[in-house]
This record gives sequence, structure tokens and C-alpha cells, in this order.
Amino acid sequence: MLFNILQIAGEAGTSLEAVPQQEVVSFSLLEMAAKGGWLMLVLLALSIIAIYVFGKKWWMIRKAGIVEKNFMRNINELLHEGKMKSALNLCRKYDTPVARIVEKGIGRIDRPLQDIQATMENTGNVEVANLEKGLPMLATIAGGAPMIGFLGTVMGMIQAFFNMANAGNNIDITLLSGGIYTAMVTTVGGLIVGILAYFGYNYLTSRISDLVYLMNSTTTDFLDMVHDDMNLEKLYESDVQL
Repeated sequence: MLFNILQIAGEAGTSLEAVPQQEVVSFSLLEMAAKGGWLMLVLLALSIIAIYVFGKKWWMIRKAGIVEKNFMRNINELLHEGKMKSALNLCRKYDTPVARIVEKGIGRIDRPLQDIQATMENTGNVEVANLEKGLPMLATIAGGAPMIGFLGTVMGMIQAFFNMANAGNNIDITLLSGGIYTAMVTTVGGLIVGILAYFGYNYLTSRISDLVYLMNSTTTDFLDMVHDDMNLEKLYESDVQL
């Protein structure tokens, strides 16, 4: 009985040793990207450009949105006191679109209200154009990167079927799977770059829209302030005549 148990245990151990152990295949993201071929270099260059444009515009928009809380109140007080030069110096102290718009308005304060409004609106349009400079490139990357990825997919599929056609009767599944693997890598890379650029573009566009609203609000406040001053001057002149 003991001999039979030992014999069964020995046969079980021999059968376990005969089972081949499957090797766990792993690869890094760098190795996966290298499988995509030269198109991955194009996508890498586009990603670097997108990051640079986004970082530069984000910093510019962030600085442009910083406005002192009592800026317009100080401008109003200086204008009421007749300190035009001090008001201009206060505007030049801040390197922001709002300050430059108000500075242009102060420089035209002796002209009709329509001329002041036109000057401030033109200055605002110039400031918005400067803020939006570079965004079309980000939008192009958002739309173009996935297309480049799809191009790599098509090229990989063509290569896979070409290899199968040349193999003749010696068709191996690796001929097809290798080409598909390469094709899918470029697709993933293109989608990642495109999605990041798309979100970055929409974020910057929304921030610029907020700044446009702030500039329009500041222009309206300044025009109302000038209009009230003009009415006060007219009332003062009428009282003097009486």
C-alpha cells in the first residue's frame, strides 16, 4: 500500500514537471511607442508643440486676467480730481489688457463719447487677437494628430497583408498580428495627442471668453464714468449761467 502511494506521487510529480511554464511577456510604453515607426516621431513633435503652445498661452492669459480689485475706483477718483497724468501712470503700472484699454480711453477723454468707445473697442480687439495667437495651431494638432494615427493604422494593415501575400502557403498568424499591432500603436498615439490638444484648446478658449467679458465690462464702466462726468460739467455750466 505504501509502495503504491509513493508510486502515484512520483508519477504526479513527473507530470507536473512536464507541463511547460508560460513566460509572462511585458513591455514598457517606450517599447510600445517604438513599434509605431517613424510616424510616432511626428506625433512626438506635435505633442511637444502642443505642450509649448498651451503652456505659453496659459501663462499669458493668467497674467492678463489679474486686475486689481480697486483699479477702476482709483481711476474714477483720479479723473474726478483732474489728475489725468496720475491716471495714465496707474494704467501703465499694470501690464494687462484691461489697463491698456482704460489707458486708451483716458487718452481720448477730451473727444466725443463715440470716439472714446471706438478707440477702446479697437484696442480690445487687438488684445484679443494677441491672446488668440497660436490657438489655431493647437486646434490643428487636435484635429491632425488622430488623422496621422489613422494613417499609421492603414500603413500597418497594408504592410501586414503584403507580408501575407508574399508568404504564399507559409502563412503565419504572426505576419498579420505584427502589422496590426504596429497599426494600433499609431492610432493610440494619435488619439492621445489629439485629445489632450482638444481639451487644452477648449480650456484656453473659455478663459479668453472670460477675459473678453471682463474687457467689455470695463469699457462699459469707463464710458458710464465719462458720461456722468460730462453731465456733471453741463449741470455746473448751467448753474454758473443762472
